[in-house]
Amino acid sequence: MIQPPATLGMLGGGQLGRYFVIAAQQLGYRVMVLDPDLNSTAGRIADVHIAAAYDDRDALQRMAQSCAAITTEFESVPAETLAYLATFVPVQPSAEALATCQNRSAEKGFLKTHGFPHAPYADIRSESDALNASADLFPGILKVARFGYDGKGQVQVSNREEALAAFRQFGNEACVLEKKLALDHELSVVLTRCASGDVKCFPVAENHHQQGILDHSIVAAQGAAGEQSIKARSIAEKIALAMDYVGTLSVEFFVVDGQLYVNELAPRPHNSGHYTLDACLTNQFEQQVRALCGLPLGEPSAHSAAVMVNLLGDIWFANDPGQASEPDWEKLLAYPGLKLHLYGKGEARPGRKMGHFTVLGKTIETPYRTAMAARQAIGLSAG
Repeated sequence: MIQPPATLGMLGGGQLGRYFVIAAQQLGYRVMVLDPDLNSTAGRIADVHIAAAYDDRDALQRMAQSCAAITTEFESVPAETLAYLATFVPVQPSAEALATCQNRSAEKGFLKTHGFPHAPYADIRSESDALNASADLFPGILKVARFGYDGKGQVQVSNREEALAAFRQFGNEACVLEKKLALDHELSVVLTRCASGDVKCFPVAENHHQQGILDHSIVAAQGAAGEQSIKARSIAEKIALAMDYVGTLSVEFFVVDGQLYVNELAPRPHNSGHYTLDACLTNQFEQQVRALCGLPLGEPSAHSAAVMVNLLGDIWFANDPGQASEPDWEKLLAYPGLKLHLYGKGEARPGRKMGHFTVLGKTIETPYRTAMAARQAIGLSAG
């Protein structure tokens, strides 16, 4: 067990890292952040910010000498970096788990090997793979195997010729061709697993996207207690066990004709879990700290129903497409039961996650109505 005031290391300086810093400092820890951005939102509030590349050996040596344990806030950190640091200090999640989650092909192969439900797919590593893909995979979605997120790096394709054109568009990078499914909706399970094997799941979130980016999440007060949610949590726990995963993990699901299909794994806290900051006894970031330090996991249940709405940089350009201006936050804060979170990012850009708000209530109906009204008041569509 790692006791405060030990220093914890965070690879990555975005909003997920920022909330980790806050959670760790509330528990009495110091935090060292490694992020190449001098103005990283997590680095600005950390005890120490090292502005260097994720493979900078001098920076990694400094972290290894200063930190009692190290984690990450996103999966684009090289797995080799985690493996190197793990030779000196505890690192969670493991380099092996990160490598699986940061490559769609490896991730799909893991799901297939362990018998977890997933959409039909094929690895596309060459032009001949695209031309010989099974007709059953069309219409489909061609996704780059690495570094695709929030709808980036993927194209819908109707036939082999379109798949080939998309593959060439991606510079012949390794891809996955996934059959496009007719979705009822999407779910996500955020859980935390500690080294002893203890697992705590947060209530299941129902997620709604726009242009490939999470728009809003809906969570009932006690979480959806139906058979589907129970099954989703069971699958997520089995995935964590199969990976021998330690830390906070998100499992995203497609729901098709009532059946669950695992879409993606995120080896970290997740955007759809932001509601836990306001609606749960323990939030996903505190659980990440607890698992990293070997502390007992907290109680994850929700004391309120919640609707979380993402705030993207587009809102800053609502009045003038050529000039960013701060939105009128008073319009949001006037709504009772609404909690506003801004990430402190210096530059607003369309599609960039700048913050979110969460509306709480006893049952989901009132928070949902309030959230939809609030989003329109700030310049968002009805959703």
